[in-house]
Amino acid sequence: MIIALMIFGLVALIMIDVPIAVALGLVAVISMVMTQGVDILPNVALVMFDGATKFPLLAIPLFILAGAIMNASGISRRLITFASALLGFVRGALAMVNIAVSLFFAEISGSAVADVAALGSVMIPAMRRKGYPKAFAAAVTSSSATLAVIIPPSIPMILYGVMSDSSIVQLFVAGIVPGLLGGFGMMGVSYWMARRHNWPVEEVFQLSRLRSTFLDAVPALVLPVIILGGIFGGIVTATEGAGLAVVAALIVGGGVYRELNWSFLREAAIEGGVQTAVVMLLVAASALIGVFLTELQVPQKLAVAILDWTDNRFAVLALLNVFFLAVGLFLHSAAAIILVVPVVMPLVLAVGIDPVHFGLIVTLNLGIGQQTPPVASVLITACAVAKANVWEVSKVNVNFVAILFAILILVTYVPAVPMTLVEYFYR
Repeated sequence: MIIALMIFGLVALIMIDVPIAVALGLVAVISMVMTQGVDILPNVALVMFDGATKFPLLAIPLFILAGAIMNASGISRRLITFASALLGFVRGALAMVNIAVSLFFAEISGSAVADVAALGSVMIPAMRRKGYPKAFAAAVTSSSATLAVIIPPSIPMILYGVMSDSSIVQLFVAGIVPGLLGGFGMMGVSYWMARRHNWPVEEVFQLSRLRSTFLDAVPALVLPVIILGGIFGGIVTATEGAGLAVVAALIVGGGVYRELNWSFLREAAIEGGVQTAVVMLLVAASALIGVFLTELQVPQKLAVAILDWTDNRFAVLALLNVFFLAVGLFLHSAAAIILVVPVVMPLVLAVGIDPVHFGLIVTLNLGIGQQTPPVASVLITACAVAKANVWEVSKVNVNFVAILFAILILVTYVPAVPMTLVEYFYR
């Protein structure tokens, strides 16, 4: 009965526009008082503080800041120029450039919203000038940005690692192959649509231009080698790697290119702090509700109920996919991971699903949720940048979401796709 009241209260608060973190906290406190009395209230602050003081979460503002430095210091522009010289002779190349740069930007920022906000302001106007439809430009920018939640370093993966007590580095490694497959799949869709609609070839291939743009972009191309090499090589942790990303981006952007825009950097640092505060409040509130649900043994009872119905791992994975796809329609990825993952982990472990493998499944599901209204945080950001109608963009975006869904099915039922590299390097 208390669980039903909690769900009803949470939905009601969200429907009247109460922030999710506040709604979670209110529901948890009221439920605890109803079941355990007011004597429990002194523990509320302690539980919330303990939940929010997770060292790995420091990586979130640092990766966001590193992405902002890239955009402010001309690093992103040089990457776009190099990618254009490399792919410009292919029909629909500017869309492929968009995807390629998103893949690279994802290796620094780890945030799909940061990706689409930073690159969309450059790529969407450029695509419009070349004759691409507004809806297509917004769709390809939005969906390619979602690759940032799959390719390391990924902020949702960091959150999942904290919530599930999994290895964040192994999650990063598991995301490499699915992320690249998603990028190549989207490039294939872009080429098919370009041929179908006779969109333009951008430029003639010139070896001299490719060489000059490559030399100009070399310092930027070294960034992911330094960051990911340090993380995967065991030199730094994922959190320390985030700090390394900021330092490396400052050195390249400010010391090598000398184009760092300090005013923009200040604004980006403030925005990163605000985003981090939102996530940390969610973490603190979820810790409170997590403790309460654990005391009621809700996760364990859920696991037992489903296992009584079926213990087939593939059937359980199908149920969890449907569940997370539905959750992604209404919750941002951070809120969904923080709220739901601790509840389903006992079931995941009971049927023998590897937590790292499951982390990729969760991340992909919620990445699709970033592209599907009503919440669709990344899609709406891209539409705002492009000044395009959400539903018109969604009609085009179906083609790219289909690629993400295909990768989800592949990752779910062929575990070797995400896990081969993890097994090779860490097990």
